[in-house]
Amino acid sequence: MAVKITKAQKKIHYDKKLCRLLDEYSQVLVVAADNVGSTQLQNIRKGLRGDSIILMGKNTMMKRSIKIHAENTGNKDFNNLLPLLVGNVGLIFTKGDLKEIREEIAKYKVGAPARVGLVAPIDVVVPPGNTGLDPSQTSFFQVLNIPTKINKGTVEIVTPVDIIKKGEKVGSSESALLSKLGIRPFSYGLLVQSVYDNGSVFSPEVLDLTEDDLVAKFAAGVSMVASLSLSISFPTLAAAPHLFINAYKNVLSVSVATEYSFPYADKVKEYLKDPSKFAVAVAPVEGANSGGGGGAAPAPAAKVEEKEEAAEDSEEDMGFGLFD
Repeated sequence: MAVKITKAQKKIHYDKKLCRLLDEYSQVLVVAADNVGSTQLQNIRKGLRGDSIILMGKNTMMKRSIKIHAENTGNKDFNNLLPLLVGNVGLIFTKGDLKEIREEIAKYKVGAPARVGLVAPIDVVVPPGNTGLDPSQTSFFQVLNIPTKINKGTVEIVTPVDIIKKGEKVGSSESALLSKLGIRPFSYGLLVQSVYDNGSVFSPEVLDLTEDDLVAKFAAGVSMVASLSLSISFPTLAAAPHLFINAYKNVLSVSVATEYSFPYADKVKEYLKDPSKFAVAVAPVEGANSGGGGGAAPAPAAKVEEKEEAAEDSEEDMGFGLFD
């Protein structure tokens, strides 16, 4: 004979389980469970078994247990979960990769019909084509201003029509028409709303960031720090390369404008004094495409190669750029 458990005992058991999970797991996904059935939830539990544990319950009970546990343990980070417990939500405790867990949860979405009064999560478009309905059903299409025609004794939709907009409530006419057409436009499942990781709370979009995204954001941050540092003349590690380059430019400018010199400045002065000395003069090769003899082309080509080699030697002798 099964022993009945009172409500008070159930609450005590739930409180112990929640506190134990908070101590064992440092990562928690807060998920919305609107329109998720018991069978669907059971399938999700099976899919996550071994890596994660799903805990559902009343928000007031979860908040009370978390508050008391935070006071008893002195870990105030648990209180960051309290503002997230709004609406029909549950907690997924996990030690696995958060992104993989979210992807696993997304596999268990199921299609659902457009019931009257539901708020549409997406736009619903009725595609063109033969509906298979007899002409007596045209009244549904007329109410919704859907252009149709009779083709071979059945109703055919002429053009695609937006029947429901995202955020709008489903009406009785839209629901009846979609049901007749066999269209199940919506899909529901556990939706990750927030992520708790060792006391930090962030949006699930963060899980989509790649290493390249992080490097790009870090580089943008360093660039902003360097720009601010240069603007207010405050030295920082990010601005140090720019400070050295600017200092070198200033010293080089003074050297070019005065008689003071140093090895790299001598190279620049020599270039400014006679730029043509370092120019690569490439003579056009004539006679290569002209008719007739064809024997005059090799000599100019040889001269061009000699000039190019000489130019390359002179560039190698410089050994620096203008702002090295």
